[in-house]
Parts: sequence; structure tokens; C-alpha cells
Amino acid sequence: MTRRRELGRGRPRAIEERAFHRWLARTLPAGSSGRLPLGDDAAVVALPPGAVPVVTTDALVEGIHFLPRSPPGLVGAAASAVSLSDVAAKGASPIAVFLAVIVPRGTEQRWAEALVRGAERTAARFGAHLLGGDTKPGPVKTVVSTVVGGAPAHRLVGRTGARAGDVLGTTGVVGRGGAAARRLAARRSAGTLAAMLRIEPRVREGVALAPFARAMLDTSDGLAESARLLAEASRVRLVVEEASLPLAPGLGRLPTRARRAAAFYGGDYELLAAVPPERWAAAVRAVRRVGGRLTAIGRAEAGTGAFLNGRWKTVPLPPAGWRPFGAPAGGAARRER
Repeated sequence: MTRRRELGRGRPRAIEERAFHRWLARTLPAGSSGRLPLGDDAAVVALPPGAVPVVTTDALVEGIHFLPRSPPGLVGAAASAVSLSDVAAKGASPIAVFLAVIVPRGTEQRWAEALVRGAERTAARFGAHLLGGDTKPGPVKTVVSTVVGGAPAHRLVGRTGARAGDVLGTTGVVGRGGAAARRLAARRSAGTLAAMLRIEPRVREGVALAPFARAMLDTSDGLAESARLLAEASRVRLVVEEASLPLAPGLGRLPTRARRAAAFYGGDYELLAAVPPERWAAAVRAVRRVGGRLTAIGRAEAGTGAFLNGRWKTVPLPPAGWRPFGAPAGGAARRER
């Protein structure tokens, strides 16, 4: 054996499409239980009786949504989670996840394997599994996730149903993404990188809220941006009470300007819902039964626009800190979302 071959034996294996597909078939549950074998040209997704399909697609790009040294398992988990969050916002239950994985030639296969394991673990927590996708070479690592869910047609919740008088509520906390972005700007620690990719899709809360909410969407782009989208789609005026916001830990101690920048930055992945007042108490109980939390933060009124009622005056909600096709507003750090 030559010295060159000896030196090369311990090197991690670069990804090769067929070998990676064989690994997927051996490793994923769908490799042995799918109606069509994993690696076929298509997959079969069975919907519950009476359900209609709910489908969404997202993309995470290295350098924009995650960094080169971000743990691949967390990148995969986030890829599943961002699409699961969109399905949750319709009140649907996820059924299947698909991933398109694009990596530069020479990328180690173990990077892609860790990515897939992370995506499958996250999907499996909510009763879904990775059923297929695609692999391609490209100039930068990119992960495209597609989630198929199902829900009874009469339980689907869109953005257009909010009415004057509705209670505006959010699950979880406000400003989680902005708090992580502040930490990343201060110090790019491994813990901070991981925190920015740890997304908790509110799947159970979405299903619990669906019978009560008139309108709902997730806050991936921040509560302020989501409120504007909801107000525009439903043709109502939304007023958010700043004093009622369930802020992420540490944000309440910040000066007003910094607190608002972090609170509305984006990357929270909570659910923002408009609920008729007579259904509000029941909605809170339903979310609590699945282990979640629902907080009243404002109201819908006749009119247009989305506003923040602060301590001294009511002002338009500020722009989101995260803008995918431009520099972040207010000098905020680029975030992984």
C-alpha cells in the first residue's frame, strides 16, 4: 500500500448520490414501511378520512439562514420545523416531510446524514416522517423542506377571517428570535448558533386553536410583520398592547427602543390568532390542555393597519428586523431562521 493511500484512508467520505440514497433507505423508517420504496420517483401520502391536504415549502440557505459552522443536525431540525410551523398555522396535522439537499461537491456525507437525522427526529415528534426528496450539487449548502399535512376542510384557518372585536392572542413568548440575534451580534458562540436554530413549531397548539380561531398565522417574520399581514388580509385594524406582550427572558430589562427591536425582530415561530371574545376562554383552555400557553395581547377593530399601544401613545408597529433581500433593519444581526 502506498503512503498516499494510507494517508487517505481516514478521510471522511465525500457525499455520493447513490451511496447516500442507500444510507437513507437503510436508516429512515420510510425505507421499510413506505407504500413506495424510499428512493422511488414519488411517495404516497395517505390522508385521514375527510381531510384535505395542506402543503408548504421553505428553504434554508447557508450564509443567510445558517452559518458554515452551524451543527448540521440542528440545520435539519430547523428545516423540518419551519415548514411544520406553517402547517400548524392552518390548524393541520403534519403527515410527511420531504427534503431537497443541495451541497457543494466534496461535502462530507456525514454532514448530510446528520442533517437528515435532525429533520427526521423533529418530524417524528409530531407524527410525521421523512418520505423522500432530492440531492443535487450546488455552489452553497441549501435545504428545501416540504411538509404535507391534513385537516378537515371546515377546520382550516386562514388569514382573512379576523373581525372587529376579536381578541388577538399569541402562543409562547415574543422576541425569542430577536434575543438570539442580540446574543449572536455580541459573541458568535456555539451555544448561540444552536439557540437560533432551535425552533419549536406549535403543531399541537395549532390543532387545538383551529376550532376557535377566525384567523391565524405563524410569527416566523416576527409578531409585528405577522400582525400587519393579518390586518391586511382580514381588512381590520389590529392594536397590540405592549404591556401585555409575554416577552422572552431578558427583553423586559432593555430600554424601549432596544426592547422593541428585539421583540419584533422575527424568528419566533409562535402562532398569532384572532379569536372571537366569546370563544377566548375555551381557546385558552384548549391550548393549555396540550401543554401550551395562549396570551391575549390586543384586539381587532374596524379600520386598517397594525398598531402598538405603548405607555404614552399608539404608533404603527415597527418594521421587522429581518429582511431576507436586504440588510437587517436597525443594524440587527443576520439571523438563522
